[in-house]
Amino acid sequence: MLTDKFGRIHNYLRISLTERCNLRCFYCMPAEGIQLSPPESIMNADEILAIAKVFVDNGVNKIRLTGGEPLVRKDFEDIAIRLSQLGAEIAITTNGILVDQYLETFKKAGIKKINVSLDTLHEDKFNTITRRDYFKRVMGNIELLFQNGFSPKINVVVIKGVNDDEIIDFINLGMKWKTTVQFIEFMPFQGNKWDSSKSVSAKDILTKANEYYGEQNISKAVDSLNDTSRKYNVNGFKGNFGMISTVSNPFCDTCNRIRLTANGRIKNCLFSGGETNLLQALRNGEDILPIITETVFDKKKQRGGIDDFSSESGQKMSQKNRSMIMIGG
Repeated sequence: MLTDKFGRIHNYLRISLTERCNLRCFYCMPAEGIQLSPPESIMNADEILAIAKVFVDNGVNKIRLTGGEPLVRKDFEDIAIRLSQLGAEIAITTNGILVDQYLETFKKAGIKKINVSLDTLHEDKFNTITRRDYFKRVMGNIELLFQNGFSPKINVVVIKGVNDDEIIDFINLGMKWKTTVQFIEFMPFQGNKWDSSKSVSAKDILTKANEYYGEQNISKAVDSLNDTSRKYNVNGFKGNFGMISTVSNPFCDTCNRIRLTANGRIKNCLFSGGETNLLQALRNGEDILPIITETVFDKKKQRGGIDDFSSESGQKMSQKNRSMIMIGG
């Protein structure tokens, strides 16, 4: 089992398949764009499988495929099906644009846990946030997932003055859909112009829910071990809602996640400034297990060593980190 110096067991691997995306969400990608890694530095399918197998052989039992947008990768089907044969649960986070083209792939690969990123229920605002015009397609594909027996979660990055006026509208999706709407705090990364005044805390969201539905109609749901989302039920709803408060109320004590970037580097924390080049070691014929073991063991206790994002030192550390699209959602 892959264990850090604080005794946390890491059994969840998030693999970014690509740095490319068919959206340009401002909180994920700087307006001026990004310099993509050279194509030859991106893991090919065989390398992804080889690295994933080492993780699975050492206790990883869940793999989530991310990006960029994982479905823009042309060999996605091959990668997903081959990964599913390793014995770990396979999940995916997607923006939903290409979902209709991969429903059968999801079924073949046994992908049941699907998260769809959607930050607004208004078409004009969607176009502003994403800098693209795909709103109707995304909404249609979410409906299509439900029609095909999936129960996707909806990921919402909440930003004050942008979409915090839609919190109740998003929770209301649980009236018709058996889904979890996950409200994610706006997080600082290179080039996304984060500041603490734009953040909406879990407490703020719960207060809004209590005021709208009545506190007596809101109850705490049972969270699974290692859950990042603190979930709540609304009386009479098919679905529920949760808050992922990485900045104001982190879940680091029970973190079991490791990230593998599209260019084959391990980040032992989303906010870690340091990275370990696993792909180069693999290509050199080295045994990568000791490298993985050491990287996991050296994980910081909380948020990559950042105590306060709003402090000068915290700001400098967060801005040294990659843009979110380069890390993997």
